[in-house]
Amino acid sequence: MITALLIDDDSNLRNGMKGLLAMYATDIQILGEADSVKSGIAAIENHQPDVIFLDIQLGDGTGFDILEQFQQKSGRLKSHVVFITAHEEYALKAFRFSALDYLLKPVDPEDLQNVIEKIKKVLTTNDNYAHIDLLLENIRKKVDKFKRIALSTSDGIHLFEVSDIIRLESQDNYTKFYIKDNKPVLIAKTLKEYEDMLFEHGFERIHQSHLINLAYLKSYIKKDGGYAVMADNSHLPISQRKKERLQELLKSL
Repeated sequence: MITALLIDDDSNLRNGMKGLLAMYATDIQILGEADSVKSGIAAIENHQPDVIFLDIQLGDGTGFDILEQFQQKSGRLKSHVVFITAHEEYALKAFRFSALDYLLKPVDPEDLQNVIEKIKKVLTTNDNYAHIDLLLENIRKKVDKFKRIALSTSDGIHLFEVSDIIRLESQDNYTKFYIKDNKPVLIAKTLKEYEDMLFEHGFERIHQSHLINLAYLKSYIKKDGGYAVMADNSHLPISQRKKERLQELLKSL
């Protein structure tokens, strides 16, 4: 049985989440509820749940304040955190770069089930420490471009500089990261998700299976159908519709 805590200042939303969990996640036991930063911190310390479903906007602050205050007070938060939020673009971006789970209001049952399945896998294999620290760092700075990214694998959370990522390769529903001075890292997310995240960092999709960091592009070879040579000496195919755009990008580099 997975123990959980609901922190939201709207009792109707808490009741809605309880209903969804009762219907779609029968192996989750709700230990308690809270409706503010103050009561949330007290509930976490009292119950020590496996999972916290945490709203961003609370009456006396934010869910981020809970994480900040709890870590300042107790050092580390050992619970898995799932944020529940309206569509706040900056927060969603921070969640994605920090590899933290989130649910959008109104909560979709399928999204909830997907998050629950992920929680079951990660509770016994890794912790929240690294990516919660990264999330709070990004929230504090409120920068437009996040410099680091958290990648969640079967053996834990790994933090990397975005600028050290050479390229990404699609492998069905997984994505393999090739990172400077590191072994490849395989992530259980699609390449499309990372294409959206990394576009503003100088990454370009050159093929349905390849997303590259233009900073590591060594050359574009036109023969043999056209291919890109990367700094790691990989030769990557370029789709027909991407060739013209890549040539234009090369002129501006």
